[in-house]
Amino acid sequence: MKPGTRWIYQGTSQEDDGKVVPHRIVVTVTDLTKMIGGVRTVVSYDLDNKDRELVEAELAFYAQDDEGNVWQFGEYPEEYEDGKFVKAPAWVHGLKGARAGIMMPPDPRIGGNAFAEGWGPAVGWKDRGIVYQTGQKVSVPAGTFDNVLVIKEGAPGEKDAEQLKYYAPGIGNVRTGWLGVGVKMTEDLELTKVEQLASDELRKVRQKALRLETDAYRRSKDVYAKTARSGAARELGTGPR
Repeated sequence: MKPGTRWIYQGTSQEDDGKVVPHRIVVTVTDLTKMIGGVRTVVSYDLDNKDRELVEAELAFYAQDDEGNVWQFGEYPEEYEDGKFVKAPAWVHGLKGARAGIMMPPDPRIGGNAFAEGWGPAVGWKDRGIVYQTGQKVSVPAGTFDNVLVIKEGAPGEKDAEQLKYYAPGIGNVRTGWLGVGVKMTEDLELTKVEQLASDELRKVRQKALRLETDAYRRSKDVYAKTARSGAARELGTGPR
């Protein structure tokens, strides 16, 4: 998750009424870091578009421990409908019972235990992951990748709707699919491009992320407003490890 890395995903989503719409997600690692629970985390800035309309903008926070586990320490998502703000179900480690979770173990193997990807009881965040497949070959618009790892994600009580995420070495998530019978809401996404932003482009993303954080302090007074402000990595020292 080098600052300036951007992944672009495109595909489709099926809404709860059965309608299938175009879906596009852009994930960018900013050069911002944020202290959460004594840990310096990397800040990502994500944009989610469905049917050519922005439906969510999100800040998410990641760090890696000395054993290699990649942790998620929280999210601040703003949801929109018809261009208007709807809600911001934020969860951040250490606040309102929330706890960080593991997004990727250091040595993923089939047959291992499931792992919590975070715990945010106030907003219903309770996703868990487990290694589903290893050694896969996957072709997407961004390329063909070998030795792909597949993580199956789900939440307690939602066993009929499980998401599959495909991770290629050195690249990250290259495809998102799903499992389940009679599932109403699904998404199928493929990586179309991965790139490294130039410094001026990264600066623009940083500014957008900071504007979203300003909104977060105003809209999430019981969670986000209780956190330390994000700062540029060059100002705060080296990134998280």
